[in-house]
Amino acid sequence: MTRIDSVGAALQSAMGGTLAALRIAGGRHVRFTVSPALVPELAAILRQTFGADLWVMMADDRRRTAGRYEVHYLFAHPRENWFVDATAPVAAAAPEIVSLAAFHYPASRFEREIFDLFGIRAIGHPDPRPLVRHAFWPEDYFPLRKDAHRPALEDDGTAFPFGEVGGEGVFEIPVGPVHAGVIEPGHFRFSVVGETIIDMKPRLYFTHKGTEKLFEGRLPADGVALAERVSGDSTIGHALAYCQAIESAARVEAPRRARYLRVILLELERIYNHIADVGAIANDTGFAVAQAHCLRIRERLFELNKSVAGNRLLRGALQVGGVRMDAPARVDVAAEVDAAVADFQDVVEICLRNTLLMDRLEGTGQLFVKTARDQGVLGFVARGSGVDRDARRDHPFAAYGELPFEVPVLTTGDVKARTLVRIEEVHQSAALIRRALSALPAGPLASPVPAIQPDESAFSIVEGWRGAITTWVTAGEDGSLHRVKIVDPSFLNWRALSYALLGNIVPDFPLCNKSFNQSYSGNDL
Repeated sequence: MTRIDSVGAALQSAMGGTLAALRIAGGRHVRFTVSPALVPELAAILRQTFGADLWVMMADDRRRTAGRYEVHYLFAHPRENWFVDATAPVAAAAPEIVSLAAFHYPASRFEREIFDLFGIRAIGHPDPRPLVRHAFWPEDYFPLRKDAHRPALEDDGTAFPFGEVGGEGVFEIPVGPVHAGVIEPGHFRFSVVGETIIDMKPRLYFTHKGTEKLFEGRLPADGVALAERVSGDSTIGHALAYCQAIESAARVEAPRRARYLRVILLELERIYNHIADVGAIANDTGFAVAQAHCLRIRERLFELNKSVAGNRLLRGALQVGGVRMDAPARVDVAAEVDAAVADFQDVVEICLRNTLLMDRLEGTGQLFVKTARDQGVLGFVARGSGVDRDARRDHPFAAYGELPFEVPVLTTGDVKARTLVRIEEVHQSAALIRRALSALPAGPLASPVPAIQPDESAFSIVEGWRGAITTWVTAGEDGSLHRVKIVDPSFLNWRALSYALLGNIVPDFPLCNKSFNQSYSGNDL
């Protein structure tokens, strides 16, 4: 009996035989249907007995074909590569689930999002305030229901019910949602005593674009271009997560050469973003020359991206079933990357010797390991806080299972740690690109992809440069896309920024914020 077989059998026994239609899918995850009332018990057993916790929640409107809604719960083990996919059928008349918010904080955000978009209420939720919904949405408007029609929208001026922090000498400082420059909107409300931050509450979704709705009805091959645009600096991360989810649903695997090329593309994306971030962090300490050099190096990498994929942001490089590009014959990609990283390391050495810069980074914006785990943070933010997790290693995809690399983990949880993790990941990415190119197998660039069977469902997890990206797809009766759920790491990491700011001074907010550098667009789907 395999590990996933034993997990399925043990779960069925522990739940008293209440799991319906239990089956093993893809050799690494167990699927079943469970009553919504039993989900808290299931979550507790998975955590206490197996060490697995909630990864994603997704709602789906199946009223036309099944007369109900469904809420899917994906549980993952942090280091063993197996998953539990539990589907809870929800009555159409009064859709309700039992809240997991008090048990696992990420569930709180998923449940609030599900109510705003589907109208499925989480009973017992400790904070039922809107997450996606803003004041101009009618109370009966749930945009991801299949019968939703966009109404006339009018902002009635109702203020969002922020929790107030009172006491002698406490003042509020509102920042945003409109900011200087070209960044997208987000509101940050600070409660301060003097300059010391005692609370910060973010309010996002000012650019909610209906991205998930835009996937509905598209052919799977046509969704790649939309996935590339979920967050512009994560073109490959989101497109790869989407392509792999479709391939899993269609029961097809990209050719080995394509999987190696996908590694190269994803690491190129990681490198240019991390280098730009290190420069921006230095700039927020007043060391502008470091940012100038990092932007120069990023431009060099953009030109390399164009040589590799025909696009500076690597758009158009992926397709369902494989890749659209091959390793360029006229460009030594490994040598170009190594030269850019060596150039970057010279800048890093100058920064590390600058005591004024390092004094600003050390001890600033600390996110401690317990808080990081409780909040479910991902990516370099988690690894800078002592959470040793990386989907490339823990849940291998593409060709990562064949390409060894080190996962840098630091424990101080401050801006310095998040910066040093980025720096080390740049070097690991360069090494991965060298290994992938030197071991690049011969073969085709893409596999034919058959039509997805009606109602088929599949997910994919990709370690993008910010952290793990999850895409979950379900097919309709005609093989088109019925539902696409996207979770960018920013969905969980934005909230953790509030904890990192506690006890810091207001002038350090830009530095702390940049050290997180989360996506507005990836969050405001």
